[in-house]
Amino acid sequence: MRLTVRVPATSANLGPGFDCFGIALDLCNEVTLDTTAEPGVTWEGEGAEELPTDGTDLVSTTIARSGDLHDVDPPPLHLHGVNRIPLERGLGSSSAAVVAGVLLGWRLFARSIDGHDSSAAYDPSSIAALAAEIEGHPDNAAPAVFGGFTIAMPDGYVHRLDPHPDLRPVVLIPLAVRLPTVDARRSLDASVARTDAVFNAAHAALMVEALTHAPDLLHRALRDRLHQDARLALVPTVRDVFEDLRATGVPVCVSGAGPALLAFDVENAHVPDPGRGWSVLRPGVRSIGCETFEG
Repeated sequence: MRLTVRVPATSANLGPGFDCFGIALDLCNEVTLDTTAEPGVTWEGEGAEELPTDGTDLVSTTIARSGDLHDVDPPPLHLHGVNRIPLERGLGSSSAAVVAGVLLGWRLFARSIDGHDSSAAYDPSSIAALAAEIEGHPDNAAPAVFGGFTIAMPDGYVHRLDPHPDLRPVVLIPLAVRLPTVDARRSLDASVARTDAVFNAAHAALMVEALTHAPDLLHRALRDRLHQDARLALVPTVRDVFEDLRATGVPVCVSGAGPALLAFDVENAHVPDPGRGWSVLRPGVRSIGCETFEG
């Protein structure tokens, strides 16, 4: 068997949608599984020199976990990954790896996640649920599987919406700054004031309208009182760029746990290049999620 999966980068939270909003970006990792090649793991692209090649990477361990669910050991196989999603920048690289592993495991063990034969209809809800269980972040797993703009509910339900066709996302990546999700989450308060909860609920509702029907509302909707200030305090150079963008009218938020920023080009405020030490990507929104290709 030779099978390739393609999984998009994702940006979660989107300002007020903490732990529930996510959007898929047209920047994809690809992983190829080959059961006829010499066993091993190889990488190219982003993080290739630091990712493990001994089977302890997230794709391999997720495939193994999928086998454990059905009491099946993976056969000898070769994995080759082509990575375009930067690591530890808030763009869903971990979720992309786990979704890739779930998809490959689903096909490799000749059955779907719920135990039926793999000839049955592909079930994205089951794929997303298992990926979220393994990786712990449904707000990234959901858009990686479904594409578009997704709302991941605490009970596991995912609702997908079509983003407005005029959305023009811009990803600003600090080249020398990383922020592991565990560190970013540790910085957050365990409880929030009622006024802050109401603030975020109102802005999250407006954000749904902005993303799907009225992009001109983005600058107003992309406000948050639950997580962004604490995370930006950990990366002062990123905070400075964030504040400069907001001051000039550019809609901007922390991408996931950061440190990357997700901004949007709008009619009266285009996203500038922050200069040396930053990478600027304009990937577009990806309307479809993960894909598989045989051969």
